[in-house]
Amino acid sequence: MKKLLTLGATLLSFTFPASAQKMASCCARPAANLSASATEAFAMLAADKDFSGGHDSPLPYVYEGAGQEITFKTPDGSTGKGFEIKSAKSSNKYLFVIHEWWGLNDYIKKEAAAFANELPGVNVIAVDLYDGKVATTPADAGKYMGEVKTERAVAILKGAQMYAGPKAQLASIGWCFGGGWSLQEALLGGKQTVGCVMYYGMPEKDMAKLKTLNSDVLGIFASQDQWINPEVVAQFKKDMSAAGKSLTVESYDADHAFANPSNPKYKKDDARKAHEHALAYLRGRFKVKV
Repeated sequence: MKKLLTLGATLLSFTFPASAQKMASCCARPAANLSASATEAFAMLAADKDFSGGHDSPLPYVYEGAGQEITFKTPDGSTGKGFEIKSAKSSNKYLFVIHEWWGLNDYIKKEAAAFANELPGVNVIAVDLYDGKVATTPADAGKYMGEVKTERAVAILKGAQMYAGPKAQLASIGWCFGGGWSLQEALLGGKQTVGCVMYYGMPEKDMAKLKTLNSDVLGIFASQDQWINPEVVAQFKKDMSAAGKSLTVESYDADHAFANPSNPKYKKDDARKAHEHALAYLRGRFKVKV
């Protein structure tokens, strides 16, 4: 599943090498929309040949497990899409799974199903930020990621929150492109947010936004990542500390998208450990007993 981008392309990691200087300067630029500074800057990586060139097309895969396609109203007057696996018993706990740059494909559905199985009593929704588009080539993935508008993505996530309901407990997890949006979802969820896991996603830099976080954050990063690199992670630590928020960082001696089995730089043992830590974190935030 995990093959988002080498920062937004494969699935889980980020770094800012010399080849990403254009993005770094973009990220440093203030934005009127607080979400845009992080999410739209990340989307610009779609034009980085090093970034997109490091992601092989995902192997064919068809998910045939539990779950159903859903639609929900969004506050911009449209509708959003997702894939939901409901808890066997009625529950107000929801985990939002946010896809890589490939879109909400069957690999993401499989990942959502795994979390649904491992988190009894939690409803799992894989949220579609591409409005139904799914990429099978790096060229299309870069195109779709670059076309994402912050306002629309925010509307989709808010629509998913409304679908879950005002009393729902919300947590999120995502990889690469989805890792950055997992953090944005935590911010958008306000007091309903109980947890956030971001795999090599773009950190938010706006202090005013970070101060509104209602939960701690688990960040999983790769020390060899060329875009969300150790310097970016170090700054994120400083910013979260200055905002008075708790951030747990787990860094692996791996490259971007190391947790994605379809990625040539996949590291099975590290991916397993990262998943175990993410799962333990989510079980703790949802108070799931196993």
